[in-house]
Amino acid sequence: MERREFIRAGAIAAAGFTILPSGSLFAKSGGKVRLGYIGVGARGMSHIAEGLLRDDVEIVAICDIQERSLKRCREYIAKKGKPAAVEYTGGLDAYKKLLDRKDIDAVIIATPWQFHHPQSIDAMKAGKYVGCEVIAGLTVDEHWDIVHTSEKTGIPYMTLENVCYRRDVMAALNMSRQGLFGELLHVEGGYQHNLRGVLFNGPDGVTFGPDATSEAQWRTQFNIDRDGDLYPTHGAGPCMHYIDINAGNRFTSLSSFSSKAKGLAAYVEEKAPGNKNAKINYKEGDIVQTMINCANGETVLLTHDTHLPRPYSLGFRVQGTKGLWMDVNQSIYIDHKSKEDDSWDPAQQWFEKYDHPLWKKYEKFAEGAGHGGMDWFVFNAFVESVKQKKQTPIDVYDSMTMSVIAPLSTKSIKEGNAVQEFPDFTKGKWKERKNTFALDDSGF
Repeated sequence: MERREFIRAGAIAAAGFTILPSGSLFAKSGGKVRLGYIGVGARGMSHIAEGLLRDDVEIVAICDIQERSLKRCREYIAKKGKPAAVEYTGGLDAYKKLLDRKDIDAVIIATPWQFHHPQSIDAMKAGKYVGCEVIAGLTVDEHWDIVHTSEKTGIPYMTLENVCYRRDVMAALNMSRQGLFGELLHVEGGYQHNLRGVLFNGPDGVTFGPDATSEAQWRTQFNIDRDGDLYPTHGAGPCMHYIDINAGNRFTSLSSFSSKAKGLAAYVEEKAPGNKNAKINYKEGDIVQTMINCANGETVLLTHDTHLPRPYSLGFRVQGTKGLWMDVNQSIYIDHKSKEDDSWDPAQQWFEKYDHPLWKKYEKFAEGAGHGGMDWFVFNAFVESVKQKKQTPIDVYDSMTMSVIAPLSTKSIKEGNAVQEFPDFTKGKWKERKNTFALDDSGF
């Protein structure tokens, strides 16, 4: 057994999962992973596109409650010359008929957030690997439900957090593992992205709800009803890998802070003066920041900023005793190695030298894939795990840890920025678990 496989096997055993014998999860499939898709809207279609490019994937069935989404998916599959998928629709429970099929090995869930928890639970109970878009659930209890179900069934669950595979993020991970930054002290990340055009659309550009399209049908309402870090995983996922969370380290507590909410109302008023949607009380603060403490003494700062005019940036910062990477100014400084004392080096110079082996090996496969190629990597990681009947590289414990920040931050703000104790989904196993994420170029 190779060293990497030994570490991975040990991590799975420490997590308490049963390592099932080959073939115990799946019927004969001719070497192909047979996928079912629950939700084929905008994000689901991205995963459909990835699946159609692979010879080792068969898209068996698709499910959506909207006929227009099914029609678009049906036509796209036909355009690519692939066999038609069986379709399920007709109500919120239609996905259960898809899960009843015996010829599906795994499901991709890309539905609105409020459906992720029940659909994931039902999929694992049906014996299907789960690849679920963020976030996992709306409450802390829902996150625990997913952990308990995965443990009880032995079925892996993977949050499809693509930013964990972003090229610069992985290069910085490679640098960190080689000691370039020294001992890490502080990391930052977040979701800093102008989403106003996503939260509102329609003929007037300021519509949301049933009369809107795509995410504006459901996502905007969360910004009315809640105040917290609604989308923490883009920042939290990579930060967890840098500081070995759930693998010798863990998050212990967090506290969140929210600014006043002015951006969305101002946006609506500018585009459609006097529109009723400009008078809504949007609870979600325009800037939400969450500070997290760790068992080993590091701090983590996450920022959610989606209501204001701004360029896209996830705001990564990885800082240790010897240097740091700052995503915002695309710069790196390494003590005694940078060209000048107290002056930044262009980050790209370092990233070219320390490009992660995974990207070096699979760059050509990722060309043209969504979000700069990282969509290919996260989809590939999930498919390879299913195909090889192994634990997913982002397992249920890591998935729940990065996602549960959402309800915890909401509770913190509601309670006047009160400190929230962080749940230990591993139940103490984090002390023995090892960080197995992207140790080499194996692809998953």
